[in-house]
Amino acid sequence: MTIDSSSAGMSTADSDSCDVFVIGGGPAGATAAALLARQGRRVVMAEKAHHPRFHIGESLLPANVELFDRLGVRERVERIGMAKWGAEFVSQEHGRSVRLGFGEGWDKKLTHAWQVRRSDLDEILFRHAAKEGATALEGCRVRDVVFDAEGATVQATLDDGSSRQWRARFVIDASGRDTFMANRLKSKLKNPRHNSSALFGHFRNAWRAEGMYEGYITIFWFKHGWFWYIPLADGTVSVGAVCWPYYLKSRDKPLKEFFADTIALSPELSERLKDAELVDDAVYATGNYSYSGTHCTGERYLMLGDAFAFIDPVFSSGVYLAMHSAFEGAELVATTLDQPSRAPAARRAFERYMRKGPKEFSWFIFRVTNPTMREFFMYPQNPFRVKEALMSLLAGDIHNGTPIWRSLRILKTIYYAVSAANPRRTWHAWQRRRRNIRDLGPLAGENVLERQ
Repeated sequence: MTIDSSSAGMSTADSDSCDVFVIGGGPAGATAAALLARQGRRVVMAEKAHHPRFHIGESLLPANVELFDRLGVRERVERIGMAKWGAEFVSQEHGRSVRLGFGEGWDKKLTHAWQVRRSDLDEILFRHAAKEGATALEGCRVRDVVFDAEGATVQATLDDGSSRQWRARFVIDASGRDTFMANRLKSKLKNPRHNSSALFGHFRNAWRAEGMYEGYITIFWFKHGWFWYIPLADGTVSVGAVCWPYYLKSRDKPLKEFFADTIALSPELSERLKDAELVDDAVYATGNYSYSGTHCTGERYLMLGDAFAFIDPVFSSGVYLAMHSAFEGAELVATTLDQPSRAPAARRAFERYMRKGPKEFSWFIFRVTNPTMREFFMYPQNPFRVKEALMSLLAGDIHNGTPIWRSLRILKTIYYAVSAANPRRTWHAWQRRRRNIRDLGPLAGENVLERQ
């Protein structure tokens, strides 16, 4: 059932204990809650906000489709989505653009995904978890979790200021970038190899392509980072700039004006937005974009999705990694509760699994601003099936056993060889990146969502 905290009273004997308590009602938390409730377990899921609530990250990957099928929500997601058949990359430096379709990947069945409003997607997943039998609380902010030998005591505050307490056998942290458990365990580590923040907003009357290209995500590279351009089914377009810290620190004007000046740095993007207007006149900023944790499991808890690690969103991997981690995490919870002797080995395997996705995506993310890597995108070739393997990675096809890894190793070898053959360019690119990722102290919107 879904319970709004404004009408939820103090706990009863039936509701103050559960098998699994889930902190957070986004894609990771709602997926895990649905799967565990489907197993017949008593699940409580607490979301601090009320659905639908604003969230950024609208672009999904083809690998998400199977997960929606397994959950039983695909038709509902398809109804709210704009079909996304591929991605377009636009480079001022090269004076050209290129479109790459997911159908060009290794697995020809992974053809498309959708662009969605996250407020709509997250609500679908949250309500589905309740339909599966989870107790789904909105307006319920978890304040503390205390573990003991038998489980955990979870304390939360409801919207009306009242307190509520549960006993749980297991706790899942799916709190997203709030990183509830990692902050308390001091296990969160800022990624020293990547450092960026984002400005973003939604526009009406923005330019849209025709036919199957209408739903393509477009990536615009510019000298301070990159832009995303995501057409949505309601006719609006999500536009964001992911920038290096030095650029965000240079802001000396209101956020809306600074965002407009930033867009002006990309003539191609400016042309697409020349007749557009901001929805609700709102611009957002957020920071501290890349981090991970020292660990993601304990004897009675685990961290899923962004609660454990967050990487640059250039390849739109966030929702897929969150949901897939929930499928794997639900199995770990079941093992811990039903076969505790197997739990230590299952935890070790889950720790390895949680690092695989971010690691595979990050190798390319860390190098996507390098001139050698940009040439690979702007002039794609397919020797040894390297283009197919890269498109499979961009589709999220990293856990299905598709044999892309040899070709990706060859692609990396080619990258290093081309870089070595252009030492001067490579050296300058490396120096520039070192300067760009310097930690310049707190940025506007760091760890929070700033709106103006």
